Amino acid sequence: MIWHLLALAVAGLGAAGIAATLRSLSGKRLPKWIIPIFAGAGMLSYQIYYEYNWFEHKQTQLPEASQVVEIEQEGVFWRPWTFMFPMTVGFTVLDTGNISQVEREGQSISQFILYKFDKEYVDLVSHQTHLLNCSTQELVPMAEDGSLRVTALRRVERDAPLYQAVCAAN
Repeated sequence: MIWHLLALAVAGLGAAGIAATLRSLSGKRLPKWIIPIFAGAGMLSYQIYYEYNWFEHKQTQLPEASQVVEIEQEGVFWRPWTFMFPMTVGFTVLDTGNISQVEREGQSISQFILYKFDKEYVDLVSHQTHLLNCSTQELVPMAEDGSLRVTALRRVERDAPLYQAVCAAN
């Protein structure tokens, strides 16, 4: 986060420097207020660039055996441009290297870990073990003690990226 703040300050100073140079080249005919306007525009531009490239940057940091299975995009009212061009604010990653088959209640079920990344002021990462029955398309999370959280059971469509990634290995 400190590097992000440093880059934001450098973008503002760089844009202010461009404005000061333009003002100097014009023989000081440009108004003084152009310098803080350029600084603010430079900082805003960098912030927008950072927010829209967060997902791609995080993807480059993922290990080879991971696969993005869900992307969350949304618009926010204080960023009106996000309604036309939604930002990625979170995504879910499947650890394909650790998919295992377990026998439960007479059925072969895939067990795997999903990692959830959320873009906040500090990036948040959470993980949870899940079970997916490929024949019934039921996905259920597991608690830390290994018990099933059946209240959170949901169905996964056969064309969903999660189903394709987990059940294609079967």
